[in-house]
Amino acid sequence: MATEEGKRGRQFRGRILYTSRKPERLGQERGREWWSIVVGANGWRTLHSQSEIDDSPTVLRHVTLTVDDHWSPRQAHVRIAVEGVDVGSSWYRFEDGLGECEGYTAAEGRLSQRVKYEEPLRGLISHPIQADAWLCSAYPLEEGPGTRTMRFLTTSHDHRGATGPMLLRDVTNWSFVGRERIEVAAGTFDALHFYLGSDDTWAEGDVSHHPPYHIWCTADGNYIFLRAHVAGYMQTHYELEHLEPR
Repeated sequence: MATEEGKRGRQFRGRILYTSRKPERLGQERGREWWSIVVGANGWRTLHSQSEIDDSPTVLRHVTLTVDDHWSPRQAHVRIAVEGVDVGSSWYRFEDGLGECEGYTAAEGRLSQRVKYEEPLRGLISHPIQADAWLCSAYPLEEGPGTRTMRFLTTSHDHRGATGPMLLRDVTNWSFVGRERIEVAAGTFDALHFYLGSDDTWAEGDVSHHPPYHIWCTADGNYIFLRAHVAGYMQTHYELEHLEPR
């Protein structure tokens, strides 16, 4: 459940910088993300995110995602443009073991999907980096470092979230590495370090599995994104540049 520090009307705003770690583009800006979070009186949280990826084909994504006080997704809306052209927009609802998606995409046309799942739903992969940090809440911290197989739903199996948006199943190995004190552009924080994917399930050039993805978020119960890097063919880095309130 949400901690006392992270509920009852609090608001957060942040900006994340995306940079390349490829040798020929080391440190070059390749995208950015602006986000805001509002915590309701009941502990439910709503994330508003605008994500921009400059690498061709460029991606512009708008996401609104609401989770309850147990971090289970309840509602969402996702809109995607690729190379400046709208490719899809979908609305989502999750309740009583059923996920619903109503939308329209350039590739699939009019969508009306229903997907059953085992409660509670641990997360919706909607592809903003801050939303990835919320997925970390699914790991039982009281069990200490280790690996769990997480069953989520996702709006797109594309690693950049540039297709759909639809409603699809996703199974991912999620590891908790431990607690660390880290410094990012936005300040110094007590952090939780997680690791998505597995070296055993990913090989160079493989785009069917996510390449190794390390992510750090705040340890205060809010799961605010701090830093991440993705290896393999992506070779990208993400860092929280600004946060308010600090």
